[in-house]
Amino acid sequence: MSATWYECKVKYRKTDENSGTRKVKTEPFLVDAISYTEAEKRITEEMAAYLNEGEEILITNIKVANYAEIHPFELSDRWFKAKVALIAYDEESGKERKTNQYLLVQANDIKEAFDNTNHVMRDTMGEYNIPAISESPIMDVFPYFTGEEENTKQMEEFMRLKDSLPFQNTENEAFAQEDALITE
Repeated sequence: MSATWYECKVKYRKTDENSGTRKVKTEPFLVDAISYTEAEKRITEEMAAYLNEGEEILITNIKVANYAEIHPFELSDRWFKAKVALIAYDEESGKERKTNQYLLVQANDIKEAFDNTNHVMRDTMGEYNIPAISESPIMDVFPYFTGEEENTKQMEEFMRLKDSLPFQNTENEAFAQEDALITE
């Protein structure tokens, strides 16, 4: 069963890193849910960690996001939307057909997002190209875990990667860590 991701725009008070004052911000977050109602419930629960006592959030918009896959990377702190064109040869018409899908990939800059997207797609059997990558306004991603998953190690690793702070590391070490996650 594939995940359905909902983009939730939330208006809340956030501490400004530069001045230390609390300002009202509207920012998008991504939650995995089965309905709009559950998405609203989940984003309300997840945002409780960002609020001071007595503060509330206002959900200004919820829509289904068109991401095929979400890929966190440990050394990264921003999300990028990568358009991947899967190329298939149609034997009936004799033409190449392209099917686009969008991945949300964590990275620190565009080049790293491109490298991470290629890393994620490395085991793809068919041909593909990456026609576009842009920085996403998504602030955080909240996947759905019931705690009853068959592979709790994968859930724990996802959460560890998502919650980790970026630090300097070589690209090869980052890919080795990602390979370890995939092979488990």
